[in-house]
This record gives sequence, C-alpha cells and structure tokens, in this order.
Amino acid sequence: MEPQRAIRVDKIQQGILGKRTLFVILSVLLLFLTCLALTLGPARLSLNTVIKAGAGSLPGIKELFPGEVETVDRIILFSVRLPRIFLSVLVGAALAAAGTVYQGLFRNPMADPYVLGTSSGAALGATIGFALNSDLELFSFNAVSILAFAGALLATVLVYNLARVGRRVPLTVLLLSGIAVAAFLSSANSLALVLQGSDMQQIVFWLMGGFSTCRWLHIQVVLPYIIAGFVGIAVYARDLNIMLLGEEKAQQLGVDIRRLQLILTLSASLLVAAAVSVSGIIGFVGLVVPHMMRLLTGPDHRLLFPASALAGGIFLLAADTAARTVLAPTELPVGVITAFLGAPFFIYLLRKNKRAGNAF
Repeated sequence: MEPQRAIRVDKIQQGILGKRTLFVILSVLLLFLTCLALTLGPARLSLNTVIKAGAGSLPGIKELFPGEVETVDRIILFSVRLPRIFLSVLVGAALAAAGTVYQGLFRNPMADPYVLGTSSGAALGATIGFALNSDLELFSFNAVSILAFAGALLATVLVYNLARVGRRVPLTVLLLSGIAVAAFLSSANSLALVLQGSDMQQIVFWLMGGFSTCRWLHIQVVLPYIIAGFVGIAVYARDLNIMLLGEEKAQQLGVDIRRLQLILTLSASLLVAAAVSVSGIIGFVGLVVPHMMRLLTGPDHRLLFPASALAGGIFLLAADTAARTVLAPTELPVGVITAFLGAPFFIYLLRKNKRAGNAF
C-alpha cells in the first residue's frame, strides 16, 4: 500500500518555478518590503536611520555605522513599525495558509476563510469576548482569542455540513452556505455591537481590519498558536495531496479521512482565530494568494503551503503599508485595501468556473 501511495503523491504536477528559486524570490521581496515599510509613514525615516538604529541594537556592529539616532525615531521604529510589520506578516501567512487548507480539503477553488464565514465566526466570538471584558485565560489565550477560535471552528463546521452532498461539496452550495452563514453571523455581530453601546465605534473600526493598535504583546500571544497551526498543516500536507484524488481513493490509499479533516479543520480554524483576534476581519488573503502560488508551484501542498504562507505575509505587509501611507496621515483599514484587490479576483474566479460549467 505505501509504495503505491508514494507513487501517487510524487506524480503531482510541478509548477513553473523551482522550489529554491521561488523561495529566494519571495524572501528577497519580503526583505525589500520590510525595509520600505520601515521608512514609509506619516513620519518619514531615511534608510540610513533605520540601518543605524538596527546596528545600534547588535553588539560589535554599532561601530560600523557611526552616529546617533534620535529617541523619537527609535520609538517609531521599535515600538510602532517593527511590531506592526511582524504582525502583518504573521496574520497574512496565517490567512493564506488557512485558505490553502480549505481549498485542498474541500477540493474547491472558492474556499476561503472570508467566503466560508470562518472570519465572521471568529469576529463574532472576538466581539463577545470584548463585550465580556473577562480575565479568563487558557494557555495564554485570553477570552477574546478563545471565543474567536470557537466561532471560527463552529462556522467552518456548519458551512461544511450544510454544503456537503454525500461525499461531494459542490461549488454553488458551498458559496451559498458560506454567504448565508456569514450573513447570519454578521447580523449577530451587529446586535452584539449595539448592545455593547459606548465601545461600539472602537470595535467597528477593529472589525474593518487593521494593525494600528498592535504591540509586541499581540505577537507574543498569537505566535505560539500560529506555529501550532502551521505544524498541524505541515505534518498532513502529504495526505492533503492524496485528498486531491477524492475521498474514496484517499481512503483506499490508507488515509484516515475523518482524522485528516478534523486536524486540518482545527489547524486552519486556529490560524484564522489567532489572526482575527489581533487584526479584525481581513478578507480575500486566503483566496487570492493560494491561487497565485498554485500557478507557480503546482498543487503539491508540501510546497504550496509554505509558499502561500510566505506570499501571504508579503501580500498583507504590502497592503498594510499602502493603508497607512496612501492617505497619510489618515489611515485606511487594511480590510478595505484587500477587499479592493480581492473582490475583482473573486468575480474572475466565479466567471472562470461558470464558463467551465462548474458554477452551477
């Protein structure tokens, strides 16, 4: 059984770029955008200032870059921009990885945390957590994050079970189920906001998605859970490849379908919950990025998953940089930027599937 299974997996079509070439390009792009994001903003900083500040924090290198950096510039760099950059990359990677899992698990190109209502479920849970203002903690996960995870998981399970027809998850039914569940959860969220009263404006802005209030503490809270989600996906990436052959074939090749679905759903929901709990709802990252990477890597999830995670971080970092610089000093919600980019792509995918006869 194992040799046959290995042959099946290794025959998955490769992409147009080699693994090493792709990751070198993505790494260079991430480094470039990070340097750009550090210098841009309402308070412009020169690249020389950024280099001096960074060198001043590293023993033995400070002497190579003489000169002092003003205290205000240090605060902007290390207390405002760096945590924001790190968090935007983490959230982008988490959302893109979750989208990759949903698309592979449901064998459906339109599956995405935003479209499936997973983000709305996490947002409702997070809003309830804010309203409760509870000191409850579980493994360093506060009430907001715990309820966000519960909401994300329940929304995903509900949409999947509503859309499932036998062993299939038809595209149209999946989209309609996601839209219906997301609409219901959004209505429940609106009710929770009205009942919250005085803090409604702050929560509404948070739900639009953004990193304006992020600090190093947010990274410390979500990083362990994002890592845990990544590990769960990485371990089962090979089995996710076999799922592309269909559930019946995968089961014949020795895959425990129920266990795979449970672990991957939990892992993806954990990523979405961690992301939403610190950034609010940021849509379409999990839809656009996996599709773009699949063109470059092919459908092999052992390569597609890490490539999508890295590209998701790049995508959201670029969107966040644009959000805080395009109309500076006014800052746009990042969710608005990603929606402007993602909604046309979503329409394109719908038309493509319709022409192929898969939409109905």
